[in-house]
Amino acid sequence: MEKAPHEVSAAPAGTPATLTPSARHASRAPTDDASRPGGTNSQSMVLLSNLLAQADIRIDGDRAWDMRVHHPETASRILASGSLGLGESYMDGWWDCDRIDEFIHRLLLHQIDRKVRTPGLIVHSLRARLFNLQNLRRAWQVGKAHYDLGNDFFADMLGPTMAYTCGYWAGIEDSGDLDAAQTAKLDLICRKLGLEPGMRLLDIGCGWGSLMRHAARNYGVHCVGVTISREQAEHARTLAGDLPIAFRLMDYRQIDGRFDRVASVGMFEHVGHKNHREFFTVARRVLSEDGLFLLHTIGKNLRRDVTDPWIDRYIFPNGDLPSLGQIADASEDAFVTEDVHSFGADYDRTLMAWHANFEAAWPRHAKRYGERFHRMWRYYLLACAGTFRARTTQLWQIMLSPLGVPGGYRRIGR
Repeated sequence: MEKAPHEVSAAPAGTPATLTPSARHASRAPTDDASRPGGTNSQSMVLLSNLLAQADIRIDGDRAWDMRVHHPETASRILASGSLGLGESYMDGWWDCDRIDEFIHRLLLHQIDRKVRTPGLIVHSLRARLFNLQNLRRAWQVGKAHYDLGNDFFADMLGPTMAYTCGYWAGIEDSGDLDAAQTAKLDLICRKLGLEPGMRLLDIGCGWGSLMRHAARNYGVHCVGVTISREQAEHARTLAGDLPIAFRLMDYRQIDGRFDRVASVGMFEHVGHKNHREFFTVARRVLSEDGLFLLHTIGKNLRRDVTDPWIDRYIFPNGDLPSLGQIADASEDAFVTEDVHSFGADYDRTLMAWHANFEAAWPRHAKRYGERFHRMWRYYLLACAGTFRARTTQLWQIMLSPLGVPGGYRRIGR
């Protein structure tokens, strides 16, 4: 999948939390909300209350995006551990909010996340910068931790297409039809690639095969998909039936063969900046000289930002969102960039639709996964919706060609 983790700044940290000048100034005067819950008149609660007030969020307020605190140590935990403490304390039932998506949107819009620095964040940042957390041995971890959670679980959340990537909502924004948005995305990709009957399409990170099924049925192409999730591969083979589709359980670095077109939809977020160049080298090696490569990926605005520690620990281990600059740096020796299409705001709608499906289906999965997982997954989907709403996280479709399209590439769709 293309995950939707929010990114955090990695400025130097203090002990246990270092505040920027504006945050220190905001903490001087306590607000009325700071003393409501038991034990919340502490210095930590006063500080948290005033930080949240900058984003028009109240502690124990009555608006949908306000935070309702249930545990007296909530503020201390959040200030000591930052976003990791925020997410973990929610999972543990220490606080609630009716609209987590709007809560996170307001935090990021007002850059509250950048006003609290913790020691854990600097360690997390250094680890990401110094080590290759997405090497061949570690690359399989996310498949086992996330994508192998259960095909029935994902089917209930994702709907008939089983597409775990951003839908394309142009022209159907008000319909709320997730399946239509996903089908529109799949067809947009096929049209951008200029698929024709008999072509060979490689899907790097194919998930449950939604793109390949659409391409084989509607464009007459033969497809090969690569995934690191055993559960995905087995279920995808069942879904494909007699279509000319093959699935390979392997890392992208092990791909061989020759293809007319290559697509990678929501997988590049797992590659890691230390492996970007190798990824594009592999894609170039297997693509014909006159071929096209479509890269569909979530991205970040600033290359210095690192993956949110809570997302890294609980949702997508070893994830690493690219910036446009990093993509350009890594691909320039292998490809000509033909087009960049940004529609990250569509991920907000997609995530909210997934959340609605998830909550509706939860009674069927509650006994298997438990309430802490329920709160974790709700927080994941809604928090990520908030990041796209705040435009701190992006979604790009990038068209690449080996030598440049003669006469120029013309974008399909708006």
